[in-house]
Amino acid sequence: MTRDEYDFLPGNDDLTWPGGVEPPEERPVPDGYEFSLLLTHDIDRPYKTYQSLYYALTQPERRAYHLSTLMPGVNPYWQFEDVMALEDDLGVRSACYILDEQRLFRDRPRSEWVTMEGVQLFAGRYDPTDPDIVEAIRALDEGGWEIGLHGSYESFDDPDRLRAEKETVERVLGRAVTGGRQHYLNLKTPDTWEHQRSLGLKYDCSLGISGEYGFHHGHGLRRPFGDEFVVFPLTIMEQSLPDPGADFDAAWQVCEDILQEAREEGAVMSVLWHLRHLAPEEFPGHRRIYRKLISRAQELGGWVGSPGEFYALLDLDDLERWEVQTGDRVADATADGGTDRPE
Repeated sequence: MTRDEYDFLPGNDDLTWPGGVEPPEERPVPDGYEFSLLLTHDIDRPYKTYQSLYYALTQPERRAYHLSTLMPGVNPYWQFEDVMALEDDLGVRSACYILDEQRLFRDRPRSEWVTMEGVQLFAGRYDPTDPDIVEAIRALDEGGWEIGLHGSYESFDDPDRLRAEKETVERVLGRAVTGGRQHYLNLKTPDTWEHQRSLGLKYDCSLGISGEYGFHHGHGLRRPFGDEFVVFPLTIMEQSLPDPGADFDAAWQVCEDILQEAREEGAVMSVLWHLRHLAPEEFPGHRRIYRKLISRAQELGGWVGSPGEFYALLDLDDLERWEVQTGDRVADATADGGTDRPE
């Protein structure tokens, strides 16, 4: 598995909370569960384009395979139906964050056309209004999956651009989105959160480190403004794991350890698997480990679902109270263990 896709990440290591005051960590746990696992997918590249030639040149041992993906009708990065089938089989739903990125030849200066950074950031992107993408988005929505916003590479400090992208996704979806994640985890804190909040977004999942797994920002959610806007820190991005195609056991041990820690701490953890990483021929081991992660979380008593679904359960005036829905039954329940548990 290649990691160069993420090399241009500005990152969010220079974390600044509003007013310079770090908000308390809150760990709400739905009644009857030990911890929460939030599932997310960034929809960056649903089409394999220049990568077929690039990998044919850089991976000579798999040249024939990568060249075969140039054939008409062959597109291993298109994993919408597969992820729906996988998650439906496990009885869970995730969030899919839609990207409206600039295109290299249409939007970027010519000086970037032949640069590695320009190609990786802006080549081979997609149009959210393309009929096939629209059909996929609406199928996900109708099936109970969350559709969210994947703010483009430069939108983290450009509120007008972020607004336009949000409006595009919402026109396709036919209604408002609840939250999302910034591309490459780009954040300028607290400005990016202020922009998101002013646009009506309720949560953000961008706080994290692409190349490292773990609870770097605590075991719970944060409310940077002390209101309804919530930050869900990222616990695992798939590319931070040992390559499961080369050493599945090593990759799985990381996941097992994090799940055990989540259970012990009553954590709210979130994971990101880019949709194309669920293609077995492209990224061996990832679909298997993603399925096992969900199943194991369920075995350990974890609540598993999308951030939007989790957010809808929260009573932000009193995080010890939850609205628990089981089928047609709706009841209030007190979360086991309360909030703000000591670390």
